[in-house]
Amino acid sequence: MKYTQAVGEKSTVKLTITFSEAEWQDAINKSYAKVRGKYSVPGFRKGKVPKPVLENYYGKGVLYEEAFNILYSDNYPEILRKEKDNFTAVGDPSLDVEDMTEGKGVVLTAVVPVKPDVAIDAYKGLKIKKFEYNVSDEDVEKEMKKILESSATDKEVEGRACRLGDTVNIDFSGSVDGEKFPGGTAEDYNLVLGSGSFIPGFEDAVVGMKKGDNKDINVRFPDDYQADNLRGKDAVFNITLHKITEKEYPELTDELVKSRAGSENVEEYRKKTRERLEKNAENRGRDETENSIVSEICKHASAEIPDAMIENEIDRMVQDFSYRLMYQGIKLEEYLKYMQLSMEQFRSQFKEQAQPRVMSQLVIDKIIKTEAIKAEESEIDAKIAEQAKSVDKKPEEYKKNIDPRQVEYITNDIIITKLFDFLKANNEMYTEEKTKPAGKKTTAKKTAAKKAE
Repeated sequence: MKYTQAVGEKSTVKLTITFSEAEWQDAINKSYAKVRGKYSVPGFRKGKVPKPVLENYYGKGVLYEEAFNILYSDNYPEILRKEKDNFTAVGDPSLDVEDMTEGKGVVLTAVVPVKPDVAIDAYKGLKIKKFEYNVSDEDVEKEMKKILESSATDKEVEGRACRLGDTVNIDFSGSVDGEKFPGGTAEDYNLVLGSGSFIPGFEDAVVGMKKGDNKDINVRFPDDYQADNLRGKDAVFNITLHKITEKEYPELTDELVKSRAGSENVEEYRKKTRERLEKNAENRGRDETENSIVSEICKHASAEIPDAMIENEIDRMVQDFSYRLMYQGIKLEEYLKYMQLSMEQFRSQFKEQAQPRVMSQLVIDKIIKTEAIKAEESEIDAKIAEQAKSVDKKPEEYKKNIDPRQVEYITNDIIITKLFDFLKANNEMYTEEKTKPAGKKTTAKKTAAKKAE
């Protein structure tokens, strides 16, 4: 087997692979041994037809397809291993037969999508926004009160209208252009007002209703709503309110925090809460700053990204979405059926996000390679020693049984940390005063009036 390679269009490499007549006939024989059981010829038991008879009865081409597959599977991986320093395949190749002359073997071609080279005009000396978040006393007190929720009791409200924070039990029936739509109707549905579970405007319109009230509310489905048939449409929901309940919270005492949070008293719980919030704020600021750095550098970068890399990233995004649904007890198939989406339509929604995510990773990889950023053995050992200490083991003992994937994770973490330390030190980082906190993320819920993420 011999091969040549040539640079193709849009980050592809064309491999031209030549097999001798002996190699081709060997593949034909292997093909015969593999597929002969599928064919019958009068006068022979199935699977016992001699090769010449089989070729004469069905034509020589009957063994070609499997022979091509054998040549590909036996040789393509080896070519990739040999060329690993020259290119990295990022998807399945497009295969074709270039020449098949009797007695002279065959020539196959494989157009391989490969990881593209990235041109970065600048990744140092840029002005990049830095994110920092402070924790206020109000934040701490608000977080501390969450412990009361597990001890809160529901109390039915009489004699007043519902307000934000109340739970209302309602019947609702939605219609668009006078026609009801799937999933837009429910009875005895408990809704926490202000939770953001329903499309914008729905919960605000319920606020102010009293027990026994019935009314129509007018809302509009968002332009980016998951279901195409509802996107941007005006809708009318008929609402009947059956019951209003509110939460009654106990007093925050030393006894309560000791039983619920393991703290000795309220002050200790307050201190631990602040430390946790400050750690979260630090992590959030770091993550958003790193995203800001990569995003800014990507503005100065270009690459011909093959479609295979975009599709691979969409695969990962769909899988992540599926996992999030599973935590809520919903299967992806159920969600798609409920939202009236085909898998193709669902995947198309991720395409716009996938491209910049792929570019970001390419930029990161390029800078790491250009700056020769790596994890030293001593640094890896130090991280392993930290983990060993956390589980009360000696580093030598812990290292013997550590999962290789964990070592790879530690190595990558060290490299990424060094990368961003380098980028922060070599760019002008600035902060802006924040006017309001970032909004809360919502999760996908099994209700037709919910705006999907």
